[in-house]
Amino acid sequence: MTAVAIEEASAPARTAAGRVYSIDVIRGLVMVLMAIDHARVYSGLPAGGPTPGIFFTRWVTHFCAPAFVFLAGTSAFLYHRSGGNVARFLFTRGLWLIFLELTVLRVAWTFNADFGSYNMAGVIWALGWSMIALAALSRLPAAAVGALGVLIMAGHNLLPMPDGSGALWKILYVGFWQGPFRLGENGPPMIVLYSLIPWAGVMMAGYGFGSLLAKARDARDARYAPILAVGLGATALFVVLRSFNIYGEPNRWEGGFLSFLNTSKYPASLQFLLMTLGPVIALIPLLERLRAPRALRAVEIFGRVPFSFYVLHIPLIHLLAVIVSQVRLGFVSPWLFENHPMGAGPAPDGYTWSLPLLYLVWAIAIALLYPACRRFADLKARRRDWWLSYL
Repeated sequence: MTAVAIEEASAPARTAAGRVYSIDVIRGLVMVLMAIDHARVYSGLPAGGPTPGIFFTRWVTHFCAPAFVFLAGTSAFLYHRSGGNVARFLFTRGLWLIFLELTVLRVAWTFNADFGSYNMAGVIWALGWSMIALAALSRLPAAAVGALGVLIMAGHNLLPMPDGSGALWKILYVGFWQGPFRLGENGPPMIVLYSLIPWAGVMMAGYGFGSLLAKARDARDARYAPILAVGLGATALFVVLRSFNIYGEPNRWEGGFLSFLNTSKYPASLQFLLMTLGPVIALIPLLERLRAPRALRAVEIFGRVPFSFYVLHIPLIHLLAVIVSQVRLGFVSPWLFENHPMGAGPAPDGYTWSLPLLYLVWAIAIALLYPACRRFADLKARRRDWWLSYL
């Protein structure tokens, strides 16, 4: 799942009054949540089951990717509005993210360099290509870009899911459900975890939303009412579509609260996006009214440097899992050097963690990351070197 936004640039995601506090806090919150699921990867616990505790450990992290991709688009609009060359920045930033996904992050996930057997196109890959797509559209009016994004989000569930689809279709839409594809006839296999549809549409919708957010500078301004209406309306639409199994989700629910919430993420269905983006958007006016309570200050720090957090947290959690294995088993399990998160086999007997241990490892990782993220956030607040926008 989740996690880079364009606000990392020298001045992206700033209004005339400075940073958008609500965007920083939301990104920080979903960063912290995202780390839970990435700790789960190395715990050996399955994604989404079989107990309610494991289900919600996974479910709460569903908000991460939609929030980051959507707010990346919002930040791109605010950067463009401030006079930045958004097309150039989106294009170069997108290429950089794709490169990092296939190199640095691939090694961080696996702790091996066997590129010939496994590669993964994850959320950073999707963010990179979505930024490149948005760069091509950035000269259009924000309303037009946003409308196109909403159309992609709302209409993509009409697309077919053919068996044996080709590599291009896997990249664009089908994703890993149809298995890996090879980069060339004899190239390494690639698992597409995040297909470009609908994620590029989510970023476009966020870009259009930026024009609405830009009008609501004052937390007391009535122009925040439309933002709240969008968020609550999206949430209500999810409830209606889900309750009556009308549209926007290939997996029909058959009774029970967990089944009701169990929407499809790969590729992300309309109902999944409504369920996650609706509450995130509705939270923006509330956060602007709270105005930096002490409890959210640490979270805000993470939201100011999400890319740094993301790059650091995967190898850190992986290293903590190695230490846990040594302490609990007396040796480091070779399973920890398999092709995580999508290419590894089941955890070996006796390895799997309990939920309390998973959350303990997660809490230790967050505590260790905070000092580094705070220092880097302070550095970026003081300096405007061009290279800082790529770190």
